[in-house]
Amino acid sequence: MNTNLPRIAVTMGDGSGIGPEIIVRALAEPTTAGLARIVVVGDAQRLRQAAGILGLDVDIVTVDSMAEAVEVPGRINVFDLALLPDDLAFGELSAVAGHAAYAYVEKAAALAMAGDVEAICTAPLNKEALHAGGHLFPGHTELLAHLTDTPEVSMMLSTERVKVIHVTTHIGLIDAIRRIEPGLVERVIRRGHQALVDAGTPNPKIGVCGINPHAGENGLFGQGEEEEKINPAVEVCRADGIDVHGALPADTLFFLAGRGDYDLVVAMYHDQGHGPVKVMGLEAGVNITVGLPVIRTSVDHGTAFDIAGKGIADHRSMIEALRLAAEMAPTPAA
Repeated sequence: MNTNLPRIAVTMGDGSGIGPEIIVRALAEPTTAGLARIVVVGDAQRLRQAAGILGLDVDIVTVDSMAEAVEVPGRINVFDLALLPDDLAFGELSAVAGHAAYAYVEKAAALAMAGDVEAICTAPLNKEALHAGGHLFPGHTELLAHLTDTPEVSMMLSTERVKVIHVTTHIGLIDAIRRIEPGLVERVIRRGHQALVDAGTPNPKIGVCGINPHAGENGLFGQGEEEEKINPAVEVCRADGIDVHGALPADTLFFLAGRGDYDLVVAMYHDQGHGPVKVMGLEAGVNITVGLPVIRTSVDHGTAFDIAGKGIADHRSMIEALRLAAEMAPTPAA
C-alpha cells in the first residue's frame, strides 16, 4: 500500500440521485487508479445496485478504518452506514435519503477532523430532501463549515477554462447586495489567491466583478456599490502585492477569463458566477470549498433525479473532483 498518497473520503450524496452511479463509474476508471487512497462514505448495498445498473464488475468491500482500505484494481472501499432501504426508489425525493446524505457528510467531516483523511469529495445532495430529513442547511458548503466549526468559507468553481470564487452564495439577490462589504470582499480575494498559490499558480491574476451592469459605469447604474463595497478591498489587496483588478463589468471579465487573461474571477453573487461556469464547462466542473481545515471538492451538478437509476449519468465531473482533491491535498503525516 502506498502510504504517501492522500486519503480521500467520498460522500455518496443523495442515494435517490445519480451519486451512487457516478461514484462507481469514476472509481472503476483506470484514470482514478493511484490518485489517492479512496473510501466511499455511504451505503454499500446502494453502490452494488448502481454497479448492477451500470453492468460493472466491481468488488464493493465494507471497511471499518482507513487502514483496511486496500488499493486493488476493481475494488471500492466503503464505510457502510447502511441507512437506506433496499427498495428506495431512484429519482424520487426522500426524507430518508436526505437524512442519510447528511450522515455521510457528518462521518466524512469526523474522519477529516480526526486526521484520518486529507480531503473530502462530495457527490450531490438534494436540498429539499436534506431539509425533509431534518437538516436545515442551504447546501454542502454551509454544512461542512458547521461540522468543522469554521466561521467563514468561500465557494470556488473550477473548470478547464475558468475558476470563480463567490463573495455570497445561497441567499437572495437583495440580501446578497446588503451582505457585500469591503471586509468580506477582501477576505474572499485573499482566500482565492491563497488557494491558487497552494494549487501551483504562484502569482495568480484575479479579476473582481462589479455588482451593477458595466460595474456601475461611474455612477450611471446603481447606488455607488462598486465604490463603496468592492474597490476599497481591491486597493488593500493590491497594496499587499496581490495581482487583482476591479471592479470590472462581469460580462466582459468572464469573456477575458475564458480566453485565459485571468486565473480567477471573484463573483459577487450566486448566479453571476454559476451561470458562466455552467456554460463553459459544467460536465467537468468542480466545486471547491475554500477556507475549511480540510480540502473539499465536489461535482458541479445536482442529483439529476430525472436520469437517476438509468445508467446514463456523466461521471466526468466526479473524476475531475477526485483529481483535484488528490492534487490539492497534503501528503499524510507519517
